[in-house]
Amino acid sequence: MTNPLSSLDTLNTLNTINTLDKLVRGFADPVHDAQASFRVLLDVLARPGTIGSIDVALDDDVHRQWPAAAFAAMLTLVDFSTPVWLQAPDAALAQAIRFHTGAPLADESDEAAFAYIVDGENMPPLDAFSLGTPESPQNSATLLIRAAALEGGRPLTLSGPGIRSSVGIAPAGIADTFWHERASLAAHAPCGIDCYLVCGRSVIGIPRTTRVEVNSCT
Repeated sequence: MTNPLSSLDTLNTLNTINTLDKLVRGFADPVHDAQASFRVLLDVLARPGTIGSIDVALDDDVHRQWPAAAFAAMLTLVDFSTPVWLQAPDAALAQAIRFHTGAPLADESDEAAFAYIVDGENMPPLDAFSLGTPESPQNSATLLIRAAALEGGRPLTLSGPGIRSSVGIAPAGIADTFWHERASLAAHAPCGIDCYLVCGRSVIGIPRTTRVEVNSCT
């Protein structure tokens, strides 16, 4: 007589195997690739407006589905203590985040330590995310915003710490309202939002201390 529990265990095992077969692979060399990615992410945040490139090896599925810089940043920066919010439902990305980092997926944007924004033209208002508190400003959210391109879009002038005088960037695919809302957060310092603009392997860091002026397109 067939043991129903054994049959159920076998089915669960097969389902797990099938799920793992579809799992997007993470870093080929987790320690060294995370270190290399972290150096780039730290450098672009320390030098706002600089375009960095995360050149670690990643699975072809990553490049087909997401900006490699965004995926590498999540593998590098998030862990079991940093909930991640996805603007758009993405089962493959959610599974990869849980498996490779142990990070929980947040149901609401204000619960997230990190948020992946796939549509910068239609993202939630910034007050939908955690800004931290004066006592704990580090508890604010960090946004990974997918840009259509990091050049050729809306001209912006950046100034502030880490910038000699000013620097210009022109990311495409990000609504002007984002920049205006971000400027209004200056009154709440040291609270605020840090963000990375990502496109392919390329990334620009814009910390909360950076002032951004929206220029007219010419």
